[in-house]
Amino acid sequence: MHVQESPKRRSFWLWLALAGGVFAVFIAIFWSLALISIRGNGFQGTDFGSFRSNRIAVVDISGLILSPDTINKQLENFADDDSVKAIILHINSPGGGAAASQEIYHEVLRIRTKHKKRIVASIESAGASGAYYIASAADKIYANQASIVGSIGVIAQWVNYGDLLQWAKLKDVTIKAGALKDAGSPTRDLTPAERAYFQNLIDNMHQQFIDDVATGRQLPVAQIQALATGQVWTGQQALPLHLIDQTGGFHEALMDTARAVGIHGKPTIVRPEKPSHGLLESLLGASSRSLFPSPETLLEKSPGFYFMWQ
Repeated sequence: MHVQESPKRRSFWLWLALAGGVFAVFIAIFWSLALISIRGNGFQGTDFGSFRSNRIAVVDISGLILSPDTINKQLENFADDDSVKAIILHINSPGGGAAASQEIYHEVLRIRTKHKKRIVASIESAGASGAYYIASAADKIYANQASIVGSIGVIAQWVNYGDLLQWAKLKDVTIKAGALKDAGSPTRDLTPAERAYFQNLIDNMHQQFIDDVATGRQLPVAQIQALATGQVWTGQQALPLHLIDQTGGFHEALMDTARAVGIHGKPTIVRPEKPSHGLLESLLGASSRSLFPSPETLLEKSPGFYFMWQ
């Protein structure tokens, strides 16, 4: 015998289904907004770590260091995020521009002092010259035993193509005001006064490098001065020289840092979101920048000063 369901019972199930649907929509919106928030902060992770407190940020410093802008912005974002308990600088670089390296060094120091956030450097294959300059600002430096570390020095070099111009019967025409205005012109040899001028600049930058490393490492200036020959060492050799604090790879640096900031178990790693590129660069990769250099690059011929291991 068929029993017909009462209107009240049907109404109950209808309202229950409706409430369940509204709840599901609410949950979907909530997690969508959470994901947008994470993306908006420029973070890229494997879970919704914004609602957890076991996050460690990793900032990669690789290749030539030519501008501080991207790295400093990443550091600033992570410094302002209270859910990020520490930052690891994952370094694999021979250094780069003197001013760029110095600016990143000061940003690392600023975050350590203002935000009281632990920053650790983990050197992979190389952390030399400007890259070591940056690492020296960290609370602790890790390097593999075979990593290249050091190269506290400054270099400026360019190609003199004056003989080539002469061979091609071309002449450089320069009109200037100021005896040193065209110092370093690649069309001729340096005068003694110009050589002394450049040497003075390089010596001054070298001393800044030495002083800042001594400050970051909390070592006497004289101790760093004795090591500032431009020489590199392996991680194993650098440890007794106090240029690094511990030999070990990235995983060891990560787990030690987690314990140091009170994270129990494996931390959640967050990295900066990768920037999007145009169609041409996506197809050609980084080579498109060298295939189609900017006008500024084409006009660039002045000497550059570098904290770089060669």
